[in-house]
Amino acid sequence: MRELSVTTPKAPQLAVLPTANDAGSPAVQILQPSGWPIPRGYANGVAADGRIVVTGGVIGWDSEERLADGFVAQARQALRNIAAILAEGGARPEHLVRLTWYVVDIDEYLANLKELGQIYRNIFGAHYPAMALVQVVRLVEKAARVEIEATAVIPR
Repeated sequence: MRELSVTTPKAPQLAVLPTANDAGSPAVQILQPSGWPIPRGYANGVAADGRIVVTGGVIGWDSEERLADGFVAQARQALRNIAAILAEGGARPEHLVRLTWYVVDIDEYLANLKELGQIYRNIFGAHYPAMALVQVVRLVEKAARVEIEATAVIPR
C-alpha cells in the first residue's frame, strides 16, 4: 500500500475583531488576515450571525423622488436612505456587513474620498463593513450618479 503525503499550504492567519452588541457578545466580526494591511474605510470581510436585512439599489433621491444635485449630494442622500431602510428593519449602522457601490464615474468617486468618508462617518459612525465599488455605464435613473446596496445582520 502506498502512503499518501499531504501538504498544507501556508496561509495567513486570520484575525477576528469582534464588535459588541447590546448584550456584550460579538454580533459582527471583522475578518482581518494576519499580516495584511488594515484597510481604511472598509473591511476585508465580515462574519455575522442573525436576521438579515437587505436593501435594493438605493439612489440619492428624496421621498418625492427628486435627485440631489451632484455626486457627493447623491451619495449623502443614498446613505441616509439606506440608514432609514435599515432602521425600518430594526437594524443599526453597526449591523452593516456589506455595501456595494455602483458609480458612473470612478474618478468622481476617488476625487471625493475625503468628503465621502466624512459623510459616511456622520451617518454610520466608524463601523466599516466589507465594501465593493463598481463602475457602470449608467444607472436606471439617467441622472443618478451613484447607487448603493446594503446588507445588515441583526444579532439574535
